Amino acid sequence: MKKLFYLLVFLYPVVVCAQQPWIKSPTVVDAWQYVGFAGFSAGPVNYTNLAFGPSDGKPYIAYSDGGYNNKVTVTKFETPNWINVGIPGFSGGRADWISLAFDTLDQPCVAFEDWSRSRKATVLAFDGTNWDTIGIQGFSTNAVQYTSLAFSPAGQAYVAYSDTAKNKKVTVKMFNGTNWVDVGKTGFSASTANYISLAFGPSGEPYVGYQDMGNGGKASVMTFNDTDWVYVGPSGFSSGTAMFTSLAFSQSGVPYIAFEDLANSQKVTVMRYDTTHWTINGNAGFSAGESWYVSLAFNYRGLPFVAYRDFANSGKASVMKFSGTSWVYVGDTGFSAGVVDYTSLAFDPNDIPYVGYEDEFNSENASVMKYDTLNTTGIKDITGSKLLVYPDPATDKITVELSGLQNETCLAIVDARGRELLIRKITDPKTQLDISDLAVGVYFVRLINNKSVEVRKFIKQINQPH
Repeated sequence: MKKLFYLLVFLYPVVVCAQQPWIKSPTVVDAWQYVGFAGFSAGPVNYTNLAFGPSDGKPYIAYSDGGYNNKVTVTKFETPNWINVGIPGFSGGRADWISLAFDTLDQPCVAFEDWSRSRKATVLAFDGTNWDTIGIQGFSTNAVQYTSLAFSPAGQAYVAYSDTAKNKKVTVKMFNGTNWVDVGKTGFSASTANYISLAFGPSGEPYVGYQDMGNGGKASVMTFNDTDWVYVGPSGFSSGTAMFTSLAFSQSGVPYIAFEDLANSQKVTVMRYDTTHWTINGNAGFSAGESWYVSLAFNYRGLPFVAYRDFANSGKASVMKFSGTSWVYVGDTGFSAGVVDYTSLAFDPNDIPYVGYEDEFNSENASVMKYDTLNTTGIKDITGSKLLVYPDPATDKITVELSGLQNETCLAIVDARGRELLIRKITDPKTQLDISDLAVGVYFVRLINNKSVEVRKFIKQINQPH
């Protein structure tokens, strides 16, 4: 994957490149920053689900798109923009409980509750040109909720869901190349199942984690043993009610489940399975406050991370990771601009965490942020940049001038902590920006196109009276 963002260092002024030997002890700033533009979707979104393409390494996000009558849209990030994968709003009707995964051909696929098919389950795959149906649309017996899509190591598509034909118990189906067939008994959970999360174990067996209303709303995990669905450890193993359950496997093949833990003040708890029983990973209820939309993922080094809506930080997004002894924040707490819903966590091929979500600060549109490392000082000057920023120092306005402007150029003003304060597309070689609302300090103008990144530092100072 091209590392236009990931190899970014701030130079004064210079085209951004990999770190050079003349750089001495740069100050490293870790920061959450937007990927492309904040609120990039056509309209308000729900059910955001983020994943990375296995072959191109690019982030993809699927969502119910209010700009297209709440149908499914999938976009991917091609620097500097989010672009539609196929046509936007490609489902037959409204889509809820959207789940995004990639098949063995590295094609993005989505499963969802399909309102154009009496709210039954539908799965569609993108063939490079069109979104095609896998099997038939609306293949479930009745309406579904909490759809979760995953592909087995053998490449077969599986979908788990809360099955209204079976009193909202869990059903799992597999596509055998022609039809969707039942995996074991339909409606196999003890009672109603919510927040269903499907994943595959190290031997290729399907697992489902969920809130188990047949066991007091606690967390349960079940797996299919080629004949029956059986509990992994005891049923209802959490201390109390578990909401927003999210199941994932570590690189060593151990199942973990994260959830909002009502037995611990609605904070985040993560548990792992140790051969015969489920144990707390770190401390129970480790987040600062109540948590919603908990999303669990492992980085490539095998560390568990969780993203969630953080009520201790005004409902903004927070991410925490397990350090080996305790759970610690990744960057700032509550790093999003405002309240978030449907947080979805994934890692790019360079082990950088990304979070997609419904962004209430940006009209409930979709936004994606990533946690990156930016070098901001200790860089030696090099001449020859095509980017000019003047005046410097500045008080109220700056002019950004770039010779040889490329199509699809993205401009950002970034503060010394790496936070993007302004992002816009530019089409003219000379652009004037109002900086009167910026605090006094050091800032950077960053320009990105499909060929290069250029950065120039400037200083905002107080407007001195004459």
